[in-house]
Amino acid sequence: MIKAFFVDFYGTVVHEDGEIIKKITQIIYDTGKVEDKSEIGAFWWNDFQSMFTDSYGDSFETQRALEEKSLEHTLVKFCSTANANELSNYMFEHWTKPPIFEESKRFFASSPIPIYIVSNIDTADILKAIDYHDLTPAGVFTSEDAKAYKPRKELFELALRSTDLKADEVIHIGDSISSDVKGASSVHIKALWLNRFGKEIPDGVESITNLLDALDKVN
Repeated sequence: MIKAFFVDFYGTVVHEDGEIIKKITQIIYDTGKVEDKSEIGAFWWNDFQSMFTDSYGDSFETQRALEEKSLEHTLVKFCSTANANELSNYMFEHWTKPPIFEESKRFFASSPIPIYIVSNIDTADILKAIDYHDLTPAGVFTSEDAKAYKPRKELFELALRSTDLKADEVIHIGDSISSDVKGASSVHIKALWLNRFGKEIPDGVESITNLLDALDKVN
């Protein structure tokens, strides 16, 4: 019997920061030395991802710290004169006041079972975003709480322990195959991939096109 939803937040309940990333990338391009703008995004992402992967346990660093470091590295790499703090604040502003997907509030209002947020983000930022949209999750678990990021097991294990739920009593919903589907599956939680944009569905992955579709899985 399914007793709760675990739900990713950015990219699932609210929009990701893709548009902000494009804005920052353009500023770095305009103020730096690079011919191909795509080089900026590729370097920035790879630099962030390498630190992100190694950030857990005693080596854990917050999302803000990792983003600031990777952005500073990117500015140096491309000889940009842009201000790192100013660019970082564009991201942080988005994290605390992100646009919400149309059906998200209906999902929270209509769910017959509790909804817990399980997110790779800093606790203070997501609490501000939840308050900004007047959402009412039953609980919130973050990478900062677990000192580890999805797809590692620690965040999912923390959420299960804290809610006193078993893996087979939960459905996890998220927009990332790697972080959400593989992460939840690693602790035997059923995962639904939120495929809003009609991407090809990998073998063995169960998908939905919006959050309301998930309600049919518990009726």
